[in-house]
Amino acid sequence: MARHKASAGKSHASGNLRIGDHWNAITIIALSQSNPLKAVAELVENSIDAGARAIVITRGKEKGQHYLRVKDDGDGVRRNADGEPDFHYVATHVCDSIKRRLKAQGARGLQGEFGIGLLSFWTLGEDLLLTSVGDDGRAWQMHLRKGDPSYRIMQKPTLFAEAGTDVLIKGILPGIKNFSGEKIQWYLASELRDRIRHSGVSIRVVDRTARAEFKVEPRQFEGRLLHELDGALPAQGEIYAELYLHAHAAANVVALYRSGTRVLENLAELETFAAMPWTSGYVQGIIDVPYLNLTPGTRLGVIHDAALARLAEELAPLETRLAKIIEAQQRAEEERASRDVLRSVQGALKEALLALPAEEYDWFDLHRGEGRRRPGTVAAGDAAGGQAIEAAMPIAADEDTEPAEPQREFFEFAGPLFSVLISPTSSVAEVSGTRGLRAVARDRARRRVEQGLSYVWKILEGEGALDPVDGEIATFRAGEDPGLVRIELTVTQNDVVCRAEAQITVAASLGGRSGAGASTYQGLPGYTYHKAAGELWRSRFDAERNLVVINNGHRDFVYAARHKTLKLRYVCRLFAKELVLKNFVGIPPEQLLERLLELTLYTEENLR
Repeated sequence: MARHKASAGKSHASGNLRIGDHWNAITIIALSQSNPLKAVAELVENSIDAGARAIVITRGKEKGQHYLRVKDDGDGVRRNADGEPDFHYVATHVCDSIKRRLKAQGARGLQGEFGIGLLSFWTLGEDLLLTSVGDDGRAWQMHLRKGDPSYRIMQKPTLFAEAGTDVLIKGILPGIKNFSGEKIQWYLASELRDRIRHSGVSIRVVDRTARAEFKVEPRQFEGRLLHELDGALPAQGEIYAELYLHAHAAANVVALYRSGTRVLENLAELETFAAMPWTSGYVQGIIDVPYLNLTPGTRLGVIHDAALARLAEELAPLETRLAKIIEAQQRAEEERASRDVLRSVQGALKEALLALPAEEYDWFDLHRGEGRRRPGTVAAGDAAGGQAIEAAMPIAADEDTEPAEPQREFFEFAGPLFSVLISPTSSVAEVSGTRGLRAVARDRARRRVEQGLSYVWKILEGEGALDPVDGEIATFRAGEDPGLVRIELTVTQNDVVCRAEAQITVAASLGGRSGAGASTYQGLPGYTYHKAAGELWRSRFDAERNLVVINNGHRDFVYAARHKTLKLRYVCRLFAKELVLKNFVGIPPEQLLERLLELTLYTEENLR
């Protein structure tokens, strides 16, 4: 009974806590391990602590019963005075770890400290058979049964006793029979990553059920190893950090380890570290902290004590350094994304303008120069801090000299015919008027094909005439009545045949030119960002720099930026809006909207 003292006129008492039901306490401890794979890892750690150089984990089935075996070549169970494995001490000293006392005496490299690791077999199976060899070479075995407070020790008859320890768990629980050898391998590779690396132990998983064998290799991280963290941690500190910068992904997390064994898969699970940079998704790796105090039952958590507060303080400079590295990475990714978006939008616009009437979109230097850039491409940047984006400039050919055609590389030569397009694909002609049509043949890589082609032009529907009907360029002459004309082009190269269609709307009369007819030809503009949160404008055209300035603080941009495809379409529509406003000056609003729909339709079809 607990001792207590109470004075005759006082209302308080004191005493010492004691366990009222020892077996109930053992049951609670044995069932506190919620992760069966962690229980396997603890058995492997016991082997590493015993100096094992080779560990074999076997999963199989014998006499209709599933089993799991962990066998090593270590020092085995400590001996008693008679030189036999001291199983009696193991069974009667729950929560009294020898390793804890050895640590207090200065021993290093040991992981256990609670004396409860063996009891975790309750989360794996019904029976545990622990075999070890004595000094005289004879094998002894201890039998523990789940839910049974008794234990049995017996000599195990064997012809040749092997050194080390053999842990056999029989009657594997139904819920974990499907834990494959491969899954055990993956778990141990992360859970015991540094323990395996530092000890040099060889671990094999033999899955006899699946007829497969796996070698446990310490997990390798992806990305760029961050060497520039020197000085971000205390010079004389005990913290080890191995961190890698990787492309953004939700799976990128930093694990928390203690002395080589994983404590938490994600450091951000701790409220203290549930913030940048640990939640950024750009960093993966490990933080190893030997002085942390773990929750005894599961060893999957950290006690929120002074040791954790010390860790938070010592990691503060590292967090600042990582935040700067991640910020630079984000800027680089945004610049790459901006270049990709620009290439996609400009490519789609070029395709659209090939399909649309050239004289109506003559602000762009595409129908003359095919959208090529001259070598001295100009870079334009946003003064407010936006990215610098290349702006395509037109080719200025000298009137008196014929420019020399540069020598083409091998990959610049066109391959066999793959597709054909009629330019323009959609156009308007006046009754009895004419419209020029051109065939654009390409290979699979969208290079222009010019050799070995034969052309056949044909009117599928409507009135009119084509001349010639067998050339790359044909002239359509409209009939005397308005209507819709469908034209088909067939291009043949050897055995390859490609077809394309175009539509011409024959109108009774055409109004004046709707385009501004800007005489200064320019290439397709680039774009940049200007953050103007709270302002209503979405984009503006900077004619001086030939740039579309996009308000990346607008609510629509923020909404579209959640998905790459949505953002690409949003930027494309802003381009279409600015180019229509620039190219069609002074026409009624309803006609502007018609042009916007027209350009958007043909552009979005070619977005990639």
